[in-house]
Amino acid sequence: MERAEAIESAARRLAAGECIAFPTETVYGLGADAANPAAVARIFVLKGRPSDHPLIVHVPEATALEAWAAEVPAGALALADSFWPGPLTMILRRGPRVPKAVTGGQDTVGLRCPSHPVARELLAAFAKRGSGGIAAPSANKFGHVSPTTAQHVRDEFGPDLPVLEGGACEVGIESTIIDLSRGTPVLLRPGSISREQIARVLGIAPGERDAQSPRASGTLAAHYAPRTPLALVEEAELESRVRIAVAAGRRVAVLARGPARASAASQWLEAAESPGAYAHDLYAFLRAMDAEAVDLILVEAPPRDAAWEAVNDRLGRAAAGAPEGEEP
Repeated sequence: MERAEAIESAARRLAAGECIAFPTETVYGLGADAANPAAVARIFVLKGRPSDHPLIVHVPEATALEAWAAEVPAGALALADSFWPGPLTMILRRGPRVPKAVTGGQDTVGLRCPSHPVARELLAAFAKRGSGGIAAPSANKFGHVSPTTAQHVRDEFGPDLPVLEGGACEVGIESTIIDLSRGTPVLLRPGSISREQIARVLGIAPGERDAQSPRASGTLAAHYAPRTPLALVEEAELESRVRIAVAAGRRVAVLARGPARASAASQWLEAAESPGAYAHDLYAFLRAMDAEAVDLILVEAPPRDAAWEAVNDRLGRAAAGAPEGEEP
């Protein structure tokens, strides 16, 4: 099917209340008409997602902010001007057209304008048929590793879910989420757009999440997890951890920031040195190691500096998501 035809077909499905998967620059999304509560409910069923865990509404342009938010502060317009289309989600007060099913029952809504050309063409086509907003979490079962290719989506949901092809995602991890609903900006989830970049636009450094922060996608302690238990290990301990696990009869896969050093590992993947390239490859690596049917995944802990904040966030949640009863 030609790309234009595939996009029109996907837009028709969305307008009819169906779910489809589509590429963004961050990860593939599982989308439905954001203004249709019944369609949104299908996302939660497909993913096995708790109903109180909010979704992000993808919009075609910054001008759509007023259609979905009750108020649009100056900071939101400034951030949209600087980073949209792109991997930034803003949390604003929910407008009247936003179903509570989208927001997990909250009075806030997450809004994002993606930059992937297929996503943008889909949003433009859907705007002619429906609400113009696509509610979409990542296209994977809840809590599992996010998909960065169309094949990853098929691996999760099988052949029945329509998937728009868009190649491998450019960024590879989910969008930065900034809360602008309470006056002072708060960073809810780090991403490829850094807190320093946001601070330069707003003139103030975003604060940290607190007990009053709204719930947001991907902020649970355990998330982004492979099915295989995963542990973060410091470089100096990596080889010994492999030897100990193998001696105990366990098959081990390793993700390290250097060439193979522990020959007993069943699989050794060498990660990129830069945080952006590491993030791009991360989920594909985790899925590849999961597919090896090993007993344990060991990941060499990346640097702790600000440039690695988003990567460390995803790895920390993946490690926290080790299957219950497993000791990594």
